[in-house]
Amino acid sequence: MHGHIVLRLDRMMVERGRSLSWLAEQVGITNVNLSKIKNNRVSAIRFSTLAAICEALDCQPGDILEYVKD
Repeated sequence: MHGHIVLRLDRMMVERGRSLSWLAEQVGITNVNLSKIKNNRVSAIRFSTLAAICEALDCQPGDILEYVKD
């Protein structure tokens, strides 16, 4: 059995005091697509999008991605 990756973007946004609309503008994606990422409704994320999120929030990918065992 394999685990899965959970996105913790919501937690990082709260820690940084940033809104969805602010981050969407910084990253260059729509609020709808960022909301899907934030709410774990995606099965993949582009590295370029992840890098832009990390740049905007001044964090590392490991601050946003978490491996959870099934």
